[in-house]
Amino acid sequence: MAEKVKGYRNIAGMTQAELAAKLGISVQSYRNKEKGRVAFKDSEKIVIRDMLDKIINGIKIDDIFF
Repeated sequence: MAEKVKGYRNIAGMTQAELAAKLGISVQSYRNKEKGRVAFKDSEKIVIRDMLDKIINGIKIDDIFF
């Protein structure tokens, strides 16, 4: 899962800091989530999915996180 999230973040051309800011969390919190140490909240998954849907039409939360 961790590599998938990182890969999609890279496809979006975003840094960890940029995505953390979009989610309203610290960079360290984002890093822990991206590495799989802490789970993403459902609301955060939706924000990431909505952001990626602009690039990859029809992408689903399951495609990103599972």
